[in-house]
Amino acid sequence: MLDAALDDSQLTGLNARFEDAQPEEILQWALVESGFERIAVASAFQREGTAIIHMAQRIRPGIPILFLETGFHFAETLAFKERLTEQFGLNVVDITGQYTVDSQAEAFGPRLYERDPDACCRLNKVEPFNRALRDFDAWITGMRRDSAWTRAKSPLVTCHEVSPGHPIIRINPIANWTQRDAWVYLQEHGIPHNPLYDLGFASIGCAPCTRIIYAGEDERAGRWSGTGKIECGIQPEAALANDGEVAGETVHLPEAEATASD
Repeated sequence: MLDAALDDSQLTGLNARFEDAQPEEILQWALVESGFERIAVASAFQREGTAIIHMAQRIRPGIPILFLETGFHFAETLAFKERLTEQFGLNVVDITGQYTVDSQAEAFGPRLYERDPDACCRLNKVEPFNRALRDFDAWITGMRRDSAWTRAKSPLVTCHEVSPGHPIIRINPIANWTQRDAWVYLQEHGIPHNPLYDLGFASIGCAPCTRIIYAGEDERAGRWSGTGKIECGIQPEAALANDGEVAGETVHLPEAEATASD
């Protein structure tokens, strides 16, 4: 079995091997050949994550699907999650933070997502997600390079720390996909999608921080609109703000985002 602390030369080799590979080939390596037992898919049940769930479930039925239950999701997202879970018999693991919507308002004041969206994401996404990842050696994400400038250099395989001394491998099998590729996969396999896409949403997150996009806007323009914020912070590239090369290298996160409080 591979060590979760792959060195830079190993990561460089894996990224070179998979740069032109199909997602299914990358997932076959991650879920079978690598020998990782403690591995999970992280998904918000957007179109890309839905495609990866379908692929991964066929290779490794019952693989944990990590879902960040922030308390702020659209009702449509939660209903779609339940529909897909039942349809494919998914092993969904809901991850929650230390605060409910009400207790967060009591502790930090109302509408924290408007006043300090970074703090809201840290409480509801970054810290609980990093805490959950401590139980795994590898995780799979559905991030496309062309969806935002912060993701343009995303490697297919990278290593980062979820807490001091706990490295974890992240596999990004659809880094080279376009939005059209994701739609084609869903259509070819008869897989449903979140109905919010039909209303004009392009990237779907928490309801208070997500809006419909308009013609000519960037795909992620509807996320944290007007705040200058682009990412929630759970991806290594987001934490680094795309500052320098990350492909084929171990990523060391800033302490505030790498360490989750207990």
